Amino acid sequence: MKTLRVATYNIHKGVQGLGPRRRLEIHNLGLAVEQLDADIICLQEVRKIHRREEQYFTQWPELPQADFLAPEGYEAVYRTNAYTRHGEHGNAMLTRWPVLAHQHEDMSDHRFEQRGLLHSEVLVNGLAIHVVVVHLGLIRASRVRQAAQLDRFIEREVPATAPLIVAGDFNDWGERVHRHFAAMGLQTFEPASHPTFPARLPLVQLDYVYARGLQPQRIEVPRGRVWWRMSDHLPLIAEFGMPA
Repeated sequence: MKTLRVATYNIHKGVQGLGPRRRLEIHNLGLAVEQLDADIICLQEVRKIHRREEQYFTQWPELPQADFLAPEGYEAVYRTNAYTRHGEHGNAMLTRWPVLAHQHEDMSDHRFEQRGLLHSEVLVNGLAIHVVVVHLGLIRASRVRQAAQLDRFIEREVPATAPLIVAGDFNDWGERVHRHFAAMGLQTFEPASHPTFPARLPLVQLDYVYARGLQPQRIEVPRGRVWWRMSDHLPLIAEFGMPA
């Protein structure tokens, strides 16, 4: 295996629209995730349970969304970021390679936004690759502090020589977070050049895949009505060269 294919996708909790006109998209998302054909899929806004939506939608899956979305042969890892009145949601990682370990760290910067990171270690062709899935805050100052926290986490939990992927929804409309990650030695494709939000008419890139110890090769953002109907974000797919 010479190329590692990584996707990141904010799935908007599997539901689109508001009020009585909202529609369940989790079944379509299951087909879409399979079509991404990625070795590692990083997901944000993933429901574990939601009692109100489960009662509203007759076809609400019995499985937690991470397990429901995992294609056959994939392993799903999920950890909760936010607890709400009716349920909880967080980050997930799906992979066709064995998962050696995983952990969660709270990244909440204030009481109005519950945020976190999901860290997994995946064995790809005998090589241990660390994968961090994040969903940063809406407030710029919070994102700066969360980026600094992520830096400390990586320094503490990821060996300096280990290949590393950091992917997710960074909620950053500028390049401040990107500059911080570049200083950490994390590489990505040209920033702000692959818009993912809003899905119907993408104007800004909020979703990224960064890497250390892997060589960026190719990036793709699927477009079209079939994609923008499923979430307010488009998925982003990145391919990286594996170490020799």
